[in-house]
Amino acid sequence: MVKAVFFDLHNTLAGYDPPREVTQSRLLKEFGIEMSPESLVRPIMTADDFLYREHARHSLAKRSQEEKMALYSQYHGIILKEAGIEASPELITGILKKWMSTELKMALFDDVVPTLTQLKERGLVLGLISNEDRDITPLCKELGLLDWLQVVMTSREAGFSKPHPEIFQVTAKKVGLKPSEALYVGDQYEFDVVGANDAGMLGILLDRRGFNEDITDCPRIVSLSEVAQYL
Repeated sequence: MVKAVFFDLHNTLAGYDPPREVTQSRLLKEFGIEMSPESLVRPIMTADDFLYREHARHSLAKRSQEEKMALYSQYHGIILKEAGIEASPELITGILKKWMSTELKMALFDDVVPTLTQLKERGLVLGLISNEDRDITPLCKELGLLDWLQVVMTSREAGFSKPHPEIFQVTAKKVGLKPSEALYVGDQYEFDVVGANDAGMLGILLDRRGFNEDITDCPRIVSLSEVAQYL
């Protein structure tokens, strides 16, 4: 019996407003490069996957500032290359500087509040599991998520990062449940779905843009409104 539903944060419950592909398109235009936001979605997702893997391998919080800058340079280089843009060191440096001076705001996706409200009304424990090396309680409060969440678990608090099963197991234990009594919803197959499954939870892949139709070995949804069918 499912007693809890845990969620990823970035690109699952909340995204950037405006979306990063919009900001990236605007910044590229400042360098004389015309790219539509839509054409930058997949390149950003590919770069995100690289960054997630690096974070899981060695926490960003434990890296020096020089190491972080080198990593972010690689990140932006991947976006440019995947978009078919010549990733010269000068362009990467210029883009990185502009990103660092850009204020990034987050907002909940439209399906979040209705879904969390529905799940809470059914008496389910709701929580968040995120690979963050900082206290994200202020961010969750700003987004209005604390009204629904019973637990907010970060990799810093757990001592483990997704996809390691321990971070999922620690979260379940914190609310007095077995992993098998929980679902986990996230947008990254390897980090969210595989990690949750290895921990004993049912991992559900949120594929808002329909880019992962080739993944068939797990539940795949395009909206959080579909979560209830797996309870």
